[in-house]
Amino acid sequence: MADFKWKYLFNVEIAIDSLPFILEGAWQTILIALVSLVFALILGLFVALARMNRFIGLSLPARLFISFMRGTPLLVMLFILYFGFPMIGIEMQPLTAAIIGISIHFSAYTAEIIRSAISSVSKGQWEAAETLRMSYWQTMTRIILPQATRIALPPLSSTFMDIIKGTSLAMVITVSEMFYRAKVVVGQTYESLTLYILVALIYWSICILVTLLQDYLEKKANRYVTA
Repeated sequence: MADFKWKYLFNVEIAIDSLPFILEGAWQTILIALVSLVFALILGLFVALARMNRFIGLSLPARLFISFMRGTPLLVMLFILYFGFPMIGIEMQPLTAAIIGISIHFSAYTAEIIRSAISSVSKGQWEAAETLRMSYWQTMTRIILPQATRIALPPLSSTFMDIIKGTSLAMVITVSEMFYRAKVVVGQTYESLTLYILVALIYWSICILVTLLQDYLEKKANRYVTA
């Protein structure tokens, strides 16, 4: 420990000077995460419904999609979209490739969360809706999904945190998000440990806000549930 260089652990002056520049990238990070979450939820819902369908022409492709996306790294998907697709004549802006890649990748996880949440709703709810002669979509939108949403909130919040952290991989396709900007400052100051600790603290702060939002939404969703 005698050779430990404490002065290089965290340079407060560099951190303060770099903070505005890093926070500009943080807004980009939040934007990518929010847009990707919306698309992942929409795609995940349809994939989940297809996965639960009795028709093998829908369930089998959904199963294969989920298996492939969960079995491949997000980084590979970003490389395919940004570096691979131009080989077949499809070019994308870095931000577009990042949002599409993150959305598609995490839609597989949201699909499984939604599927398990829907499956956990009592079959009696379906039978009651059938007695009232409600259609499949009426039953799903008015009875099943509202109950499933309450069940799915905690795991979906965890997935959102994974999406936020996953945006850092967009750096490799030159998206100017928070981690990319930190790398730029490191190249100028060589204060790598300081900048990486600063970025970690910002990611942590964002995830704390997501946790607080999750707690609020859970209390709101559970207000009609009797003990």
